[in-house]
Amino acid sequence: MLRPHSQMWTHLSRLQKEFPAWISAGFSGTGPRRQTKQGGPQTLACEQQPPYATPQLTAEHPKAAAPQQEGTYEVESFAEKLLIPIHDEDLDSQNRQSLQDKGQFLARQERWPELSQLIQSADQAHSRTTSGQPEADLLAYGARSDVVNAVEHALQDRSHRSGAFNKVSGAKSTRRRKTDENPILIDGVMALESLRRDHPKDIYLTAIVALAHIDIAWIWRGAASDSAANQTRQESQLRRATAHFERAAALLAPLKNQSRDSAFLSAAQCALFAGQNADTVDVADAYGALIDQAPENPRPMRALGAQMLPRANGSYAALELEARRTAARTQQHWGAGGYTWVYFDAMAIDAQACARVDPKFFLDGLQDILCADPSQEMTNLLAAYCAITLPNGLGSNPAADSNRLEISKAASWLVRSHLHELHPLIWAHACEGFDNNARVTSLRRFAAHGQAKALQCIAGIFCDELDSGHKIAFSPDGVDLIPA
Repeated sequence: MLRPHSQMWTHLSRLQKEFPAWISAGFSGTGPRRQTKQGGPQTLACEQQPPYATPQLTAEHPKAAAPQQEGTYEVESFAEKLLIPIHDEDLDSQNRQSLQDKGQFLARQERWPELSQLIQSADQAHSRTTSGQPEADLLAYGARSDVVNAVEHALQDRSHRSGAFNKVSGAKSTRRRKTDENPILIDGVMALESLRRDHPKDIYLTAIVALAHIDIAWIWRGAASDSAANQTRQESQLRRATAHFERAAALLAPLKNQSRDSAFLSAAQCALFAGQNADTVDVADAYGALIDQAPENPRPMRALGAQMLPRANGSYAALELEARRTAARTQQHWGAGGYTWVYFDAMAIDAQACARVDPKFFLDGLQDILCADPSQEMTNLLAAYCAITLPNGLGSNPAADSNRLEISKAASWLVRSHLHELHPLIWAHACEGFDNNARVTSLRRFAAHGQAKALQCIAGIFCDELDSGHKIAFSPDGVDLIPA
């Protein structure tokens, strides 16, 4: 499911005072705003890493979305020697943000019929941004973002457990909310449910409510994965996640027939598989239908790969089969790239998948992807994946290490032959393994972390040239060596 993090976390500190009336009417208090960090230790086999791999992560230097500050001298030194334009924002990013803002604005103004019509029109016209993101998804995300971000914000702050919000405003002292329950956790989504009852025949508004439940289910899952939570609390949080998935499934069940002709509704149906135990063939067929509706969009292919893992609804044999089937069904657009897209996230989260991948097929697909989309956004994505995401798993599975090292070598030709500008946020997400549940408390620090890691990787690729006293200048015409 689409979760564009570069837009998602920038206004959390203003959420409480910006709640629209249709959410805030039921609130009884103002939630605190303290942000937290999330980190997870990971040990790497440094002796096997390519020269441009990032440093070993330990408990003292955890993988976290709010990273530790980089060594100032080292970063400045790289910046002086690597003369590469830093990409901040382009027209496509502005377009994505504009669509999300439009959806959020119409929701806050309670102009639901107009919002539904816009989503339907974008869905039926298969309208997409230049980077391939469906406009209908972006509008729908903006419409539910107040509710979803409010829950995320509340769960990040542990002080709501103290019962500060127990007493209901204006009620007698004997009437209290359930102990330790922050009203933000339920009032927003109940407002959406009320909206759906007011428009019972609007399938697009029903899908928005269902997607909000799915988003919130993922947030509860993320809270349950916090190692600081005790077992009882984790079990309670997982039950909440399951309840939201089940509610989303109940809302989407009547829409299955309409989903056959709608990529937006098909994507919502596929998003349910993250919370269900389903037959492997059913999951593969559902994603196959979605991919056929929008073969130029790589996101369903990446999600299919994750779902084909044994930890989800598949097996390693099914993963390989669906990767090859996807390559065949999308060959006209991506060449062999469909195989690469299906394994893209699966390899990042499962070492055994990395051990079983066909590295030659994967690398052929990598080249075909770049031929189909030679944009700098795609170049940064593939280079960051090869230089950071894959090497981060070295040492976890000896059988996978040879494939990781072979594929990671592609970072060199990607950077040397195709990189013209740096997209820091892409590299920052690569450090997180492209984890959509990573907590980003400061977009500026997150981007700075990505830029520092990118410069470090690029310096490793050009280590011989830098050691000989040259500076490296990047431009659309290629790479130039400049005497220091």
